[in-house]
Amino acid sequence: MNKTLIADSKQIQQKINRIAYEIYENNYNEKEIIIAGIASNGFILAKRIDDVLKKISPIKTKLIEIKINKENPVAVDIKISLSEKELKNKVIILVDDVLNSGKTLIFGAKPFLTTPVKRLTTVVLVDRGHNRYPIKADFVGLSLSTTLQEHITVEIDKKGKEAVYLS
Repeated sequence: MNKTLIADSKQIQQKINRIAYEIYENNYNEKEIIIAGIASNGFILAKRIDDVLKKISPIKTKLIEIKINKENPVAVDIKISLSEKELKNKVIILVDDVLNSGKTLIFGAKPFLTTPVKRLTTVVLVDRGHNRYPIKADFVGLSLSTTLQEHITVEIDKKGKEAVYLS
């Protein structure tokens, strides 16, 4: 299978920095925000955004992981590490690596729909624009026009060896 490099480690870090600044600009009045990453790459990306936010802003952040069955999200309960009380009236930043059809992102948002949160915004590193669900990314690192047959791979687990590939 032929892979084309779309973004290297330096470009990915630049996109993470820009997204963190955008989040700060849109939430500068907040005392605390919750950054919720969808396991596994979404959580790694959320952690990296959280690290940048801690360096550039006085906003307190709380990082949580959302565990979801991406293949069949209705089969297993979606797990988050905070109670409804801890989410109440908070700004939630929902993070995933790739927005393809929107299925993972919309099911990732589900736990926050039963709690009165202040605001829910979404972040993706790569937006492919093939949405089949009524959800969009508020903060996007890279927008790509791809065919449905093409595949995006995000490797973000090892700092310095990160990459986004199109195959």
